[in-house]
Amino acid sequence: MAAGFRGGNNGMQGLMQQAKKMQEEMEKTAELLDDWEVVGTAANEAVVVYMNAKKIINGIELDESVVDPEDIELLEDLIMAAINDGYAKADKVYEEKMGKFGGMGGLGGLL
Repeated sequence: MAAGFRGGNNGMQGLMQQAKKMQEEMEKTAELLDDWEVVGTAANEAVVVYMNAKKIINGIELDESVVDPEDIELLEDLIMAAINDGYAKADKVYEEKMGKFGGMGGLGGLL
Protein backbone atom coordinates (compact mmCIF):
# COMPACT_ATOMS: atom_id res chain seq x y z
CA MET A 1 0.00 0.00 0.00
CA ALA A 2 1.40 3.40 -0.97
CA ALA A 3 1.92 6.07 1.64
CA GLY A 4 0.05 9.31 1.20
CA PHE A 5 -3.17 11.11 1.88
CA ARG A 6 -5.77 8.71 3.23
CA GLY A 7 -8.65 11.16 3.49
CA GLY A 8 -9.77 10.48 -0.05
CA ASN A 9 -12.82 12.30 -1.33
CA ASN A 10 -14.30 12.68 2.14
CA GLY A 11 -11.47 14.98 3.19
CA MET A 12 -11.76 17.04 0.00
CA GLN A 13 -15.55 17.19 0.28
CA GLY A 14 -15.27 18.42 3.83
CA LEU A 15 -12.80 21.07 2.77
CA MET A 16 -15.07 22.20 -0.08
CA GLN A 17 -18.11 22.31 2.23
CA GLN A 18 -16.12 24.42 4.68
CA ALA A 19 -15.03 26.74 1.87
CA LYS A 20 -18.60 27.06 0.61
CA LYS A 21 -19.85 27.86 4.12
CA MET A 22 -17.17 30.53 4.51
CA GLN A 23 -18.06 32.00 1.11
CA GLU A 24 -21.75 32.22 2.11
CA GLU A 25 -20.86 33.85 5.42
CA MET A 26 -18.59 36.33 3.64
CA GLU A 27 -21.39 37.23 1.18
CA LYS A 28 -23.86 37.82 4.03
CA THR A 29 -21.32 40.02 5.81
CA ALA A 30 -20.66 41.98 2.60
CA GLU A 31 -24.40 42.62 2.29
CA LEU A 32 -24.45 43.84 5.89
CA LEU A 33 -21.72 46.36 5.00
CA ASP A 34 -23.92 47.77 2.22
CA ASP A 35 -26.52 48.74 4.83
CA TRP A 36 -24.15 49.75 7.64
CA GLU A 37 -24.38 53.53 8.10
CA VAL A 38 -21.14 55.37 8.77
CA VAL A 39 -21.16 59.07 9.65
CA GLY A 40 -18.12 61.26 9.04
CA THR A 41 -18.02 64.71 10.59
CA ALA A 42 -15.96 67.88 10.64
CA ALA A 43 -16.14 71.23 12.45
CA ASN A 44 -18.17 69.92 15.38
CA GLU A 45 -20.68 68.26 13.05
CA ALA A 46 -21.21 71.39 10.96
CA VAL A 47 -20.31 69.12 8.03
CA VAL A 48 -21.74 65.60 8.08
CA VAL A 49 -21.16 62.92 5.45
CA TYR A 50 -23.24 59.75 5.36
CA MET A 51 -21.88 56.61 3.73
CA ASN A 52 -21.99 52.86 4.05
CA ALA A 53 -19.14 50.68 5.28
CA LYS A 54 -18.05 50.19 1.66
CA LYS A 55 -17.42 53.96 1.41
CA ILE A 56 -20.35 54.73 -0.85
CA ILE A 57 -21.41 58.29 0.05
CA ASN A 58 -25.16 58.74 0.09
CA GLY A 59 -25.58 62.13 1.71
CA ILE A 60 -23.94 65.33 2.90
CA GLU A 61 -25.35 67.90 5.33
CA LEU A 62 -23.90 71.38 5.78
CA ASP A 63 -24.67 73.80 8.57
CA GLU A 64 -25.15 77.25 7.09
CA SER A 65 -22.46 78.58 9.44
CA VAL A 66 -19.79 76.92 7.26
CA VAL A 67 -21.19 78.17 3.96
CA ASP A 68 -19.32 81.41 3.28
CA PRO A 69 -19.24 82.50 -0.39
CA GLU A 70 -16.05 84.39 0.44
CA ASP A 71 -14.29 81.26 1.70
CA ILE A 72 -15.17 78.33 -0.54
CA GLU A 73 -11.77 76.75 0.15
CA LEU A 74 -12.63 76.31 3.84
CA LEU A 75 -15.89 74.57 2.93
CA GLU A 76 -14.04 72.28 0.53
CA ASP A 77 -11.51 71.43 3.25
CA LEU A 78 -14.28 70.70 5.77
CA ILE A 79 -16.09 68.42 3.32
CA MET A 80 -12.86 66.52 2.64
CA ALA A 81 -12.19 66.25 6.38
CA ALA A 82 -15.68 64.80 6.96
CA ILE A 83 -15.23 62.34 4.08
CA ASN A 84 -11.85 61.23 5.40
CA ASP A 85 -13.33 60.83 8.89
CA GLY A 86 -16.07 58.65 7.42
CA TYR A 87 -13.55 56.64 5.41
CA ALA A 88 -11.49 55.95 8.54
CA LYS A 89 -14.61 54.79 10.37
CA ALA A 90 -15.69 52.67 7.38
CA ASP A 91 -12.23 51.06 7.26
CA LYS A 92 -12.56 50.13 10.92
CA VAL A 93 -16.01 48.58 10.44
CA TYR A 94 -14.85 46.75 7.30
CA GLU A 95 -11.81 45.33 9.07
CA GLU A 96 -13.91 44.25 12.07
CA LYS A 97 -16.47 42.48 9.89
CA MET A 98 -14.42 41.23 6.93
CA GLY A 99 -10.96 40.84 8.45
CA LYS A 100 -11.70 37.31 9.60
CA PHE A 101 -12.00 36.26 5.97
CA GLY A 102 -8.49 37.38 5.05
CA GLY A 103 -7.43 39.29 1.95
CA MET A 104 -9.52 37.33 -0.55
CA GLY A 105 -12.19 35.95 1.69
CA GLY A 106 -9.83 33.28 2.95
CA LEU A 107 -10.54 31.24 -0.17
CA GLY A 108 -8.00 32.65 -2.57
CA GLY A 109 -10.72 33.02 -5.20
CA LEU A 110 -11.50 29.28 -5.32
CA LEU A 111 -15.27 29.78 -5.23
